[in-house]
Amino acid sequence: MHVGIDARLIYYRQAGISQYTLRLMEQLADINGEDQFTIFQSRKDDSHLTGRPNFYRRSLWTPPHHRLEQLLLPLELSAVDIDVLHSPDFIPPFRRHCKSVITVHDLNFLLFPEFLTPESASYYGQIDQAVRSCDHIIAVSECTKKDIVRLTGAPDSKISVVYEAAHPLYRPMRDPAERHEARNRLGLQRDFVLFVSTIEPRKNVPGLLRAFRRLLTDYRPDVDLVLAGEKGWLIDEVFRLVQELDLEQRVHFQGRVTPQDLLLLYNSAQLLIHPAFYEGFGLPPLEAMACGTPVIVSNTSALPEIVGNAALLVDPDDTDAMAVAMWRVLSDPDLHQELSEKGLNRSLDFSWRKAAQQTLAIYRQLAAS
Repeated sequence: MHVGIDARLIYYRQAGISQYTLRLMEQLADINGEDQFTIFQSRKDDSHLTGRPNFYRRSLWTPPHHRLEQLLLPLELSAVDIDVLHSPDFIPPFRRHCKSVITVHDLNFLLFPEFLTPESASYYGQIDQAVRSCDHIIAVSECTKKDIVRLTGAPDSKISVVYEAAHPLYRPMRDPAERHEARNRLGLQRDFVLFVSTIEPRKNVPGLLRAFRRLLTDYRPDVDLVLAGEKGWLIDEVFRLVQELDLEQRVHFQGRVTPQDLLLLYNSAQLLIHPAFYEGFGLPPLEAMACGTPVIVSNTSALPEIVGNAALLVDPDDTDAMAVAMWRVLSDPDLHQELSEKGLNRSLDFSWRKAAQQTLAIYRQLAAS
């Protein structure tokens, strides 16, 4: 079997879908030495994503999300004889000579079109054609699978749920001195509440800022708020609110952080809060739980499915409830310890090796059909 994996996005963006693609390829390389894999990378990307002899790199000129992608990408792929093409970034080439599997991470662009840039709306607006065109769909949660069926009309039989997982890097750090040193190095003088994600509208950062202001005003804890993640789009309101709510000295924007620094942030935080309006999976809460960090998440979309009973759930529109939840975790050592232990146990239910095994089975089924 010869499988192609579209990894072009990795050069342009490091979060979300790119991390999914990297983790999946790592585990596929570990469990499979017999099939041939071609990794399609941007011509600008000189990295080698795996070092296994059955994994080959091929550079492509066509950038991801380009307006001429559906014209140019099929021409480039026609020179490669593959049985199955995996498109982790939703949209496959519609003209092709092989079987196709796509991964749908979420359908926020259908549910919240007001949160999109025109470019994103144009690209992801191809989802209906993508669902019809491909031979199989991987959904990263049962919630996302239901959304695909409901919103695109795809048959249930065409969709398999394959859960993501936290990277093995994310684990508890037992040495308090190491955590303290990390906090100082990152310029964080107080204990802190952590948010991890690209800062974009559906992540509900304005709601979090209002909840944090309420937390400081009503309960007066000596904590800051740290936001770790790239600046996305439509973020002017976030910076306006920081000033309006007089939070300049209490909110810290770390920007994109390295995986090692993210490990330190997870382990140093008093809690992670993830108040997104919608998630197809929700990787930061799972990573935090794998570090033993208490977690608060929205009671919407896939988040309750992923955290199970190991986190506090809040209405993302209820800033008072968010403030109360944060105060409960900050002020109650028993609850803090309970959530830490439950989160660690819950994180063990998810495995990239298991995800790779399930994905490999889908490739083989398609190649044999």
